[in-house]
Amino acid sequence: MALDFETGQGWGDATALGLVILQADETIEVEFRQLMAPELFTLYHSRVPSGVEVTGETLARMEAEIPTAVGLFPAGANLDVVGYACTSGAAVIGEDRVGELIQSIHPGVAATNPLTAVKAALRALGVRRIGFLTPYVAEVSLTMRGRLEDDGVAITEFGSFEQSEEALVARITPASILEAIVQVGAGPDCEGIFVACTNLRTLDILAEAEARLNKPVISSTQALAWHMACLAGRPLQPAGRGRLFDAIL
Repeated sequence: MALDFETGQGWGDATALGLVILQADETIEVEFRQLMAPELFTLYHSRVPSGVEVTGETLARMEAEIPTAVGLFPAGANLDVVGYACTSGAAVIGEDRVGELIQSIHPGVAATNPLTAVKAALRALGVRRIGFLTPYVAEVSLTMRGRLEDDGVAITEFGSFEQSEEALVARITPASILEAIVQVGAGPDCEGIFVACTNLRTLDILAEAEARLNKPVISSTQALAWHMACLAGRPLQPAGRGRLFDAIL
């Protein structure tokens, strides 16, 4: 027996965001769900193969895999923005190249990544001198530092947990991250702090860090969510998640 049915609006007909997440990332999905209210956004996830360790070589290897990951979003979804959720990967592969790879599969769709988002966030907040905190080994941190400095950002203080293993990075406690932020951002020349890596658990400690330092604190995940929402024309205003959400792109 063939049954009659009607069609209406699907989830993918609302404001739809596509998020390409590293295979090794255990954190960003949890934090994005706290920021992206389902009544405002439909969020689709795809995974891109990534190494268990973060090195220049493993990050560069992702370039060939991004189009396949982007192509796994539902064909019927009307995506407004696609974000590649890897700060260090964007630094190594190149922000423009990441955008080209995304738009090779979804022409005309806005594309971003955490590094591009952080640069936009720093401009929106009027911050040009930062304390810079990463979990990365030296070669990865140095590459990212260069990308920021190329954009006119001065790094007044730098600190790193100096870890390459993704599973370990995902298990660094928020309390440890908070104390590291305060240490890196305490100098008088520092106007704000950038905490790199979407695998660090930062969302719940951003407001406390800002209160202790009286300076903006930006994390990769926070910046990417803010930027994707702004590009989709639906700015986020969650309470207690950092000064960035009061800024206009």
